[in-house]
Amino acid sequence: MFGHNKSMTALPTLEPATGQDCCDPAGQPALGAEEAKRKALVFKALADPNRLRLLSIVKAESSGESCVCDLTEPLGLGQPTVSHHLKILVDAGLLHREKRGTWAYYSLVPGALDDVAGILAAL
Repeated sequence: MFGHNKSMTALPTLEPATGQDCCDPAGQPALGAEEAKRKALVFKALADPNRLRLLSIVKAESSGESCVCDLTEPLGLGQPTVSHHLKILVDAGLLHREKRGTWAYYSLVPGALDDVAGILAAL
């Protein structure tokens, strides 16, 4: 009544695939929920510019380790904030923490950065 009368074409009906009609999953199994959580923790730790800078500073240190007291000035952040970022990197398995007296020293976990690259390669 209102407007033009357009011819209607019926859309094909789609039926669910059964048995032989369905294909087998290709490739390796998908990432499991727990493994994805662990790997996401690493990427969450790396998603902050200050934490990336901390990793870079620790990695560049000729002795292979840095004291927390030497990490505040380059970032222009207070010691509690730097310690918070360092804890996240330790919890993610990227840095190792060793307490010596009143100071904590941080070093890269051997192979941690290679593991991060491997996570991406495996996806």
